[in-house]
Amino acid sequence: MSQLLGIIQRLQTMQNMVGQEDVPQRQFEVNEKVICQVKYFSGSGTFEVEEYDKDNNKRTYQFDDIDAAAIEIFDIVQEEKAYR
Repeated sequence: MSQLLGIIQRLQTMQNMVGQEDVPQRQFEVNEKVICQVKYFSGSGTFEVEEYDKDNNKRTYQFDDIDAAAIEIFDIVQEEKAYR
């Protein structure tokens, strides 16, 4: 549960950065490998999650709910940890 809370806190920090960065973004890593990147678009209040597979292909998801975005990121991280 603490990992999910950490993800939510990182997303909330992105929301609070309005005006400090053009589009706040953060990367999530497992074993120093970037597995996804998240951008926050304050104008629409949406998060964009880009998930990278083992060949560095990406899939993009849009979320207008911080909890849904956090759960998706959590699932991506857990899947990568289970794969290793």
